[in-house]
Amino acid sequence: MTARIQVSHPGPDNDRPPPVRPALGAVAWKETVHLLGNLPLTLVGFVYTVTMVATAGGLSVTAIGLPLLALGLLGSRQLGRVERARARVLLGVRVEEPTPLPGPRRAGGFFPWLWAGVKDPVAWRAVLYELVRLPWGVLTFTVALVGLLVLWPVLPYVVRWLSNVDRLMVRGLLSPSDELERRIAELESDRGVVVDTAAADMRRIERDLHDGAQARLVALAMGLGLAKEKLLEDPDAAAAMVDEAHGEVKLALQELRDLARGIHPAVLTDRGLDAALSAVASRCVVPVKVAVDLEERPAAAIEGIAYFTVSELLQNVSKHAGARGASVEVWRSSGTASGRLLIRVSDDGRGGADLGGGSGLAGLAGRLRAVDGVFVVDSPEGEGTVVTAELPWRGRG
Repeated sequence: MTARIQVSHPGPDNDRPPPVRPALGAVAWKETVHLLGNLPLTLVGFVYTVTMVATAGGLSVTAIGLPLLALGLLGSRQLGRVERARARVLLGVRVEEPTPLPGPRRAGGFFPWLWAGVKDPVAWRAVLYELVRLPWGVLTFTVALVGLLVLWPVLPYVVRWLSNVDRLMVRGLLSPSDELERRIAELESDRGVVVDTAAADMRRIERDLHDGAQARLVALAMGLGLAKEKLLEDPDAAAAMVDEAHGEVKLALQELRDLARGIHPAVLTDRGLDAALSAVASRCVVPVKVAVDLEERPAAAIEGIAYFTVSELLQNVSKHAGARGASVEVWRSSGTASGRLLIRVSDDGRGGADLGGGSGLAGLAGRLRAVDGVFVVDSPEGEGTVVTAELPWRGRG
């Protein structure tokens, strides 16, 4: 057997070098640019901060010292915004912007605005950030520059370590006051939910009055007018019209009672949640067990929200659950200083309830969040639905 050996001779294709690949990836380049930009931006921020603090401190014994400090802290806020934007673009750090300070008009006057600006924690953390960054900016600029020149094989590892320290600084010093900022954002969102809900309720009441009781009263007035004209000519026809008008009056009264019950039922005001929820349960198409264990009545607003929450949930049971039975439990927990009002509505239906399924659950969740409540739905397919709601407890008086 003769072995054949194929030898590759140099040619145009064999002489080509391997394709060029960048020594650093896009992320490493961004981190390097960030580190190189630390020194100039740190110098600007350090000089501004030292000048602002020294000037405002020196003039603090005069009338312009505190206003100057407040304006200087507003400038520190803007420096923090620039650093957050730079970290977002080059380091991929997502830090929420803090809530802007209200102006003098919204703050209630010049002096409340001045005091809010002087004690602004976001601005003071930005001041601390600019002060501690000077030596770090010099170090990172030097290391990144030297790494580009002589340490480029290990530069991605070096810049990653230095950039991680930068990420920690941005998150630690330039992020909003987590709890306070979240609470402010939640309250602003909840205020919008409350306003929208109130407007929707007003439109619903107006629509019910216009399409229901008002239309019946108009027909009643027309019927009585015709009966009056026929009273002498045709007494029998007039009597029939009066009987029809009497029926319209009864229907209009029933619709007005239903509408009033939808606004705020009298039984809730007079006898509390136990009687009101028992009345709601009696109108459900499936048997409902009601257990209310409250030693005292909550505030009227909390009681009303609890009532309408259970009412809406039982309507969902009647319309969508396909259940054979349901239960309502209401009690007060003692987990916190004031406690919480807990509501649990369960059924043995088909399950599969979803907050986004168009059954009104999302609206209920929004209403409860608006008063610092909690709304949880547990509804596996074929295993029934359990809805738990929590409301802050506020006693009457």
